[in-house]
Formats: sequence, structure tokens, C-alpha cells
Amino acid sequence: MDQARGTTASSGSSSQSLDAGFSASNPFMLLHGRRYLRELPYPLPCDLVELQRQNLYTHLATAVFGTPLCCPQLIQRPPRKVLELACGAGYWSSLCHDLFTGLGKPDVEFVGLDIVSVAPNMRKHGMNWRFVQHDMRDVPLPFMDDEFDLVMMKDLSIVVPVGIPSERLLDEALRILRPGGVLEWWECDYSIRSLLPHPRPPVTSRSKRPQDLEQAVVTGTFVITPATPFAARVTNKYLQDYNGWIQTTLDKRQLAPTPCSRMGPTLLQEPDALSDVDWRRVAIPLGTANPPPSADGIDDGSIAVLETANGQRPLDAAPLTEDQLAFRHTALQIIVQLIESLEPLLKEASGKSGEEWGRWWTWMMADLLDNSGASNGECLEIGSWWAKKV
Repeated sequence: MDQARGTTASSGSSSQSLDAGFSASNPFMLLHGRRYLRELPYPLPCDLVELQRQNLYTHLATAVFGTPLCCPQLIQRPPRKVLELACGAGYWSSLCHDLFTGLGKPDVEFVGLDIVSVAPNMRKHGMNWRFVQHDMRDVPLPFMDDEFDLVMMKDLSIVVPVGIPSERLLDEALRILRPGGVLEWWECDYSIRSLLPHPRPPVTSRSKRPQDLEQAVVTGTFVITPATPFAARVTNKYLQDYNGWIQTTLDKRQLAPTPCSRMGPTLLQEPDALSDVDWRRVAIPLGTANPPPSADGIDDGSIAVLETANGQRPLDAAPLTEDQLAFRHTALQIIVQLIESLEPLLKEASGKSGEEWGRWWTWMMADLLDNSGASNGECLEIGSWWAKKV
């Protein structure tokens, strides 16, 4: 971590230190019928449809985790001042506000930072909220050293290129976080993988946080450990196509298509700055059937049987509940809407004409939504990583 940082004055109003090619007064442009940020490499639209998709994803992840914040310290000792970087509509902050209010701390101060203002005025809803307009690529950020008790970041892998830009942003997040404060970072993978049947986790993994496995049973999802095996290639033909195109699209912009595999090592390589690094990773199947038990016919897989604090729970012993089906349908909906949001870039990567793309899209929708084409272990992978500043 770069220690040679000067103290930066906290901004009481929106910062205007934006990219020279970016106009704060006219930040948007229309492209293929969608609203995008002008002159910026951010690949997703910035319109109501995409904001609703992102809010739906945040809601799903919160429901699957069972909480809007995974770091236990934050429940035991709620923060006083919180920063959400790339806050978007501010929905994640609002969920955290509700959490802290339920813990008897309704006055936690929230600050949201983003390059444009799309969040509502949440002060009208009783939230201690302030928005700062600032381009995260422009460092230092407009905050004092050690200003925040919690810095929250979500889905920055689609915003900040890997390498020096992401390292610089992590340095900044640590600069403005007080000693003993918490950094919590959520990500999802953009490439789709398929779970394979596999033996149950070893005792050490199983006993580390049994509540995580219990939550997976309740939600019909699967805890990802280092031993969790995935197929070398996703089975569904249309998701194979998508994986190739999203890899090309994000590689071109130096963005990570599978950030979940990078997050743990990224935080662990800061031993002088971070302690108590931990994480939760979860796979949400896109289909309505659980992956089958192991090929030898012995029902000993963690996909077929999970150990919980209350004993063994066979996942395949009963049909999925309405809530579990809703989680999986929502995960599939989020993936389909993501492909729709990325259509101009994916179509370019595919080399297809407009007519060819239209046919591919129609066939994909029919396969995934009508023919249960994502029933071979295909899943949406999400994760939460957290650490304490030394």
C-alpha cells in the first residue's frame, strides 16, 4: 500500500474533479436506445432498466447471504460513518441503514460517491445521507485520512481496470478508513460456470461458519470453497457463446470477467494494512433442479447432502420451496438482463449482424426461459470479502 498520501480535505458538497472528457452538466448519451455515460469506458448503460437490474441483484445477494453486511464486527459494533463507493442508486446503503436501525443505531451517517447522481434524496426517508459527485479514477478521493468506520464497495470489477488503477483505489479506500475500521467488498462473476458433483467439504471448512451452510440449505444455494469443482466448460450452448464474448469484451477494457477468484488474494497481499481477512462465496443455480449426486451413485456430495449445526440436510430429499425457486429464477433473470444491457458490446464481439443477433437472442431466450436450458449446474457466483484495517 502506498503510504505517501497527503491528507485531503473532506468535501461538503459534490466534487467536480471529473475526467477532462466528461461533462458533469451533460453526462449521458443515447446509444442503441439505451442511456450511457458519455466518453467513459464503463460498459453498462446508466438508465432505469439497468439500475433496476442492479438493485434486483443487490436484493438477491442480500437475501442469499441473509444480511446486507457479512462482516460479523459490523453487527456487534455498528459503525458511525459509512462510505459507499460507486453507490449508484444507493440501494445497498439503504439496506444497511435498515439493518443498523434495527440494531438501535438509526443515525449512522452514510456518504455515497459516484461519477453521476442517480440516487434519490434518502434524507427524505429518514436516512442520514450525503452524496458526493466524483470520478473514482481521480485520486486522492475528496475525504480526510481515517474518516470512515466502514468503506463499502460493490461490483467495482466492471468499473475499475485490473492492475494499477484497482491497486490505487484500494490504497485510497485504506487511507480514508480509520484503524480498526472495516472494508467490505462484494463482487459477482460475469462468466458463467457449471457446478459439478463433489464430496462434502472437509471438517475444517464445514465447521468454520456452520451458519453459512445452514443459510445455503434454506436458500437452495451452495457455499463455494477452494475444493468446489466446476466443469471445464459450461454446458449450455448460448451461455458458451456469451462466455466467449464477455471474455473478449472485458479483456479489451482490462476488466476482470471472474473477479471472485481474485478478491481473496488481493486483500491477503496487504498484510501490513489489513487483518482478519475473510469471505463468503455462494453459487446460485440458474435451474430448478439441483446438480445430481456423484457419478458413482454414492450420495456423499455436498451438493446432495450438507452438514449443518442441526445435522445432515439432504438437499435433493424435497422439492425446492417457493422462495428457493424465486431465488433461482431471479438469478437467471439477472443474467438475461445483463446480456441485454451488454448487447452492443457483445454483438460487436460476436461479429454478428443485427439480424443474426436478433435470431440468437430469440433462441437464447426460448432455451433459457422456456426449455430450462440452464439446468446442468449453471450458476451465478457472488461473494463478499471483508477485512479490518490495521
